[in-house]
Amino acid sequence: MNNKIMPRKLAGFWELEPEKEMLFEEMIDKIKSVFAKHCFMPLDTPAMELSEILLAKSGGDVDKEVYRFTKGSTDACLRYDLTVPLARFVAANENNLAFPFKRFQIGKVYRGERPQKGRFREFYQCDADVIGDGELSLVNDAECVKLYKDVFDEFNLKGQVKVSNRKVLFGLAKALGLEEKFGDIAIIMDKLDKIGEQNVEEQLSEIGCSNTDAEKLIKLTKISGYEDAIEKASCLSNDEEFVCGLNELKNVVSYVRAMGLGEDDFVLDFGVIRGHNYYTGTVFEAYVDGCSGAVGGGGRYENLAEYFTDRKLPGVGMSIGMSRLFDYLDQSGYFGDEVKSATQVAIIPLGDTLLDCLNTCAKLQANGVKAEVFAENKSFKSKMKEANRKRASYALIMGEDEVKNCVFALKNMSTGEQESLTEQQLLNKF
Repeated sequence: MNNKIMPRKLAGFWELEPEKEMLFEEMIDKIKSVFAKHCFMPLDTPAMELSEILLAKSGGDVDKEVYRFTKGSTDACLRYDLTVPLARFVAANENNLAFPFKRFQIGKVYRGERPQKGRFREFYQCDADVIGDGELSLVNDAECVKLYKDVFDEFNLKGQVKVSNRKVLFGLAKALGLEEKFGDIAIIMDKLDKIGEQNVEEQLSEIGCSNTDAEKLIKLTKISGYEDAIEKASCLSNDEEFVCGLNELKNVVSYVRAMGLGEDDFVLDFGVIRGHNYYTGTVFEAYVDGCSGAVGGGGRYENLAEYFTDRKLPGVGMSIGMSRLFDYLDQSGYFGDEVKSATQVAIIPLGDTLLDCLNTCAKLQANGVKAEVFAENKSFKSKMKEANRKRASYALIMGEDEVKNCVFALKNMSTGEQESLTEQQLLNKF
């Protein structure tokens, strides 16, 4: 009877082979370099948070999608994004931080949704946020848009950021007498691209919106462009909140243009709403040509930390779905035929030379070379096959005669060429 357990992983959970993981780490390093240019500092928060923290102001489908655990009196959730943990961290350390506080974080997040192409239950998210003390300039909203542009340029990607402002939709809903239903309206309208106009109208009707109100709301979300989009939208309402949102967009557009972004890099699109109820102003989504779905999104949140502190700590942030971006880069051929290897030099002992090999390996490592000794009791042929499988750049063959004469055989694994080197020549080669 076979009692072995099938070594399978949960559907929708992300896992890479070591060679791909090295490429993924390379991608992370490039994105970190972009954040560093913008003076963002790194932060790492726990993967689990108390449920009362994580769900304090979630709303939407978040409550249904979180992985929630209870043990004894502890009620905790795996984080579904990195923004709420940031708010908790800032509120807990508000007296020790220099504001505006600029941080980035790259880590795994978890969502209990149905896995499909481009959508995972566990995935890496990358966030960059700016938190203010009392107030926060709209220049920071523009900088988040610029971060996408700089990340896209780092990978030679053609992409565009769609920008809107939640106050515009809220103002229109308020003018229609639907202010109290806005949370539900935003969640429904955010699904427009996924479920279509007819289903949106039906769901709006279910929460008490008339056909006329639904038509006006949908009409707003169809407006896109640049300064002309603001002009088109302005005729829909003169509500104070509505006008405030349009004016904020005008400012963000002027700042984005001053930062060197053109119309190929961003567009105003009132169909961008974002489903999380903590967004209060500017919102945006980032798209890459040829990639299914948005690779990132974010926005401004004036009151996210209000559940944790009386201090007003407004913020704005952007996020990148790292798993989705990496899959796109990999499948689109960005990495080419490059195969990463952890081994530069595979050291092959022949005869009684293991101690000498270990000594030489230590010297190579001290010289910055990625080297390892193949110490297992296998044949020379097997060890060379293993070096090939590990895609080692070189094989250093150390037999008893080589050690005695202090001259080592170094074989280039790509070309097959072999040269004899003294120890010093070997160290100087790398």
